[in-house]
Amino acid sequence: MVVVRYQKYTQLAARGKYRKLYRYLCSLGRNEWRTSFREIESIIGFELPASARLYRPWWGNQKSGDGHSQALAWTMAEWETAEVDLESETLLLRRRAVERPRKFSLDDLWPVYSAGGWPRGLSLSREEMYEERV
Repeated sequence: MVVVRYQKYTQLAARGKYRKLYRYLCSLGRNEWRTSFREIESIIGFELPASARLYRPWWGNQKSGDGHSQALAWTMAEWETAEVDLESETLLLRRRAVERPRKFSLDDLWPVYSAGGWPRGLSLSREEMYEERV
């Protein structure tokens, strides 16, 4: 269910009002981006609302995908605002450290235990048990 929600939020960011910012951030090959409000406006193709210049919370990060459309764009692109200077109209965005789900090996989930008294030369691995025999 969490994966489906994440995919939906990503689709919203890719199609939303700030989709050009989302795509731009996804394409950046670095971990920090210091920019100006004007540069962001040139990327998105329209002026930022007055609230972006007046209120620091407009640039706030969010933990999940629900929230403001502008924050959805940088959140789903795996970025976050780090510094916002309303006076000089600049900000610093940093790539978020994203925790990926750990991949488990078969041995982690189904440990191998010695069966004890197996005759010498007789063995059957899990892979052999499940391989198709002709």
